Amino acid sequence: MDQKQTILRLPAEQLYAHELEALKKHDTGEKPAGWQLSPRAVLTFITGGRAGKVDITPKYIGHTRLVEIAIATLLTDRALLLIGEPGTAKSWLSENLTAAIHGDSSKVIQGTAGTSEEQVRYSWNYAMLLANGPSEEALVKSPIYRAMEAGGISRFEEISRCASEVQDALISILSEKTISVPELGRDIPAARGFSIIATANTRDRGVNDMSAALKRRFNIVVLPAPSDLDTEIAIVRKRVSEIASNYRLGEAVPEEEAVRKVVTIFRELRSGMTLDGKEKLKQPSGAISTAEAISLLINSMALASSFGDGQVAEEDLAAGLLGAVVKDEAKDDAVWKEYLENVMKKRGAEWRGLYRACRELSS
Repeated sequence: MDQKQTILRLPAEQLYAHELEALKKHDTGEKPAGWQLSPRAVLTFITGGRAGKVDITPKYIGHTRLVEIAIATLLTDRALLLIGEPGTAKSWLSENLTAAIHGDSSKVIQGTAGTSEEQVRYSWNYAMLLANGPSEEALVKSPIYRAMEAGGISRFEEISRCASEVQDALISILSEKTISVPELGRDIPAARGFSIIATANTRDRGVNDMSAALKRRFNIVVLPAPSDLDTEIAIVRKRVSEIASNYRLGEAVPEEEAVRKVVTIFRELRSGMTLDGKEKLKQPSGAISTAEAISLLINSMALASSFGDGQVAEEDLAAGLLGAVVKDEAKDDAVWKEYLENVMKKRGAEWRGLYRACRELSS
């Protein structure tokens, strides 16, 4: 059976393997040390285009110049830090950049409050360590360690969620481009092509702020939220179609009008104002992001395909909207009900079905 039919989520280098092969075949640009594609071919992979007769689907819809800056950063000795609000495709861009450049996006550290310095540098198989002492066999290499050896890219997700001492373990790695293993009496130098792509969420500011010393080791690219309604709709429709195909949710991709309504609601609640700028709104406590809109529509498709007629109905959207907006019942329930009555109810016949479905669930 085809691997794509058995794996729940393929890494980008496997999901888009045919596109990468086409780009390699037609890539006439100079490839930097350790790269499988030239910078221009990497840009085409991310932003879309053609390679011979193969269409290259856009992986990131946004400012092309920001992608160019990110790629150029990885040509230098500075690491890359992608910063943005939730749902601005930081992780998605990080994964696809790594897949295009090195063909392996699996060397990932997920930053959490529990991430330790050992996960950044290296740790030990303690059974082997106790039995035979420090040895190459007992050494457990971190994703960064393995990327340094291979001249690849390691991804560090949500770096600002890690404790300061864990973040600071990166300073010497990014400065000296080596990892010291004193127990074995040697230093591991980084092969050409090594870099780190980190991501940070603007909503995590104040959790564990990065030190000025660490920030200096990164080139920072701020990824903005989609600038207008149509751009966000295009992003949502594209990702919903891709994910639905992977999950085999049938052909019931929501109509553009349904997507437009969901994105409109999200943009208004996120900004605290209606799209026409005439009415201020209370904002919910949670992140009302583009990624949340995509998840909502995928869940609506699952409801429609499993318990409906295969077409996403207003009731399916309403169920998702309630869960997406009301994350804290004490704070968000009143915000959502006020939006229903003061905004959605007044929008006329085309919104009436969704309003009624939402009102029924919220009562």
